[in-house]
Amino acid sequence: MNILIFFIILLVVVLVHEAGHFFVAKFFKIRVDEFGFGFPPKAMTLFKKGETTYTLNWLPIGGFVKIYGENPDEENTNGPDASRSFVNKPRWQQALVLFAGVFMNFILAWVLFSVGFMSGLPTSLGSQPEGAVLQDVNLVVVSVLPESPAELSGLRSGDKILAVNKTDDKNIEYSLSEITPESFRDFVLDSENQIIKVGYTRGQEEILRTAEVKPVLNKDNNVAIGIAMENVGIARLPFFKAFSEGMKLTIYQTKTTAVGLYSLIANAIKGDGDLSAVAGPVGMTQIVGEAYKFGFIYLLSFTALISVNLAIINLVPFPALDGGRLLFLLIEKIKGSRLNQNFANTANMIGFMILILFMLVVTYNDIIKLF
Repeated sequence: MNILIFFIILLVVVLVHEAGHFFVAKFFKIRVDEFGFGFPPKAMTLFKKGETTYTLNWLPIGGFVKIYGENPDEENTNGPDASRSFVNKPRWQQALVLFAGVFMNFILAWVLFSVGFMSGLPTSLGSQPEGAVLQDVNLVVVSVLPESPAELSGLRSGDKILAVNKTDDKNIEYSLSEITPESFRDFVLDSENQIIKVGYTRGQEEILRTAEVKPVLNKDNNVAIGIAMENVGIARLPFFKAFSEGMKLTIYQTKTTAVGLYSLIANAIKGDGDLSAVAGPVGMTQIVGEAYKFGFIYLLSFTALISVNLAIINLVPFPALDGGRLLFLLIEKIKGSRLNQNFANTANMIGFMILILFMLVVTYNDIIKLF
């Protein structure tokens, strides 16, 4: 089920991206030869409308559009239909076609976040939109340190903590009446070498689970169990307010994603890269599974985050990505003439191969994490 949901999310996010390229290319009367659902090899031709063939392909990882003249050659540069070739259109039109995919991913994220706010979006106490009243507020585990007492006891990110108690050496029972991040932290600090029983629910389950956790001294010499917590509730907003806050959240996530990607690339250049911070298809499937357990709204938010990530990654000025092609257009604008066709096509092909190799390495790393 997790794999199926992941492929559906990927299909939606990538097809929205490609639809941006498709419709803007059509608007500028650029010939579009194919709109493919999934990646080759081709399974079947669905239908043909006008000059565009719509195909179904065997690899269910999104889709693609084949725009005439996107990879320049003699035919699409000087041939009979050269006037409708991408490469022969004004550079500003080419730039809009390239940017349209990224723009549509931002639009998708905005719509999904907005629908989330209308339906009820999980939000931490204190960061809710102005005018929103949080409902069903609970202490939620937001992260768990690997190999920590919390992880070993079975606690996971997203768990709602509903009860906390312990029994001391004199058989006296203590419990928290008001569970907040501060009160829970103080309870743990006062429980070194004692067993704490944590009652919690997971996802959409209503059954109360129990984890027995023994706090230990961490690297800062503080008593801890290895979790970060926040009070999280459900924020619901009316229609217009939801779209306003959805835009703000999209902008915030865009900034956060861009900074994170910049840090990842900068660290890699300095030789401090860490693949553990990157998830490939296998890792993403696991994350989708966790989001699915917590409900449809979590899955909706996760899809929005994927859409933002795809947009930001595609803007990176690397050959084969939209950002790389936009960089080539900028260079052509500065030098006042086209780049050598063989150079541009070769650079994009090499860039594509490097991206595939990187994806294989990340996927291998994902698989290693499972064992």
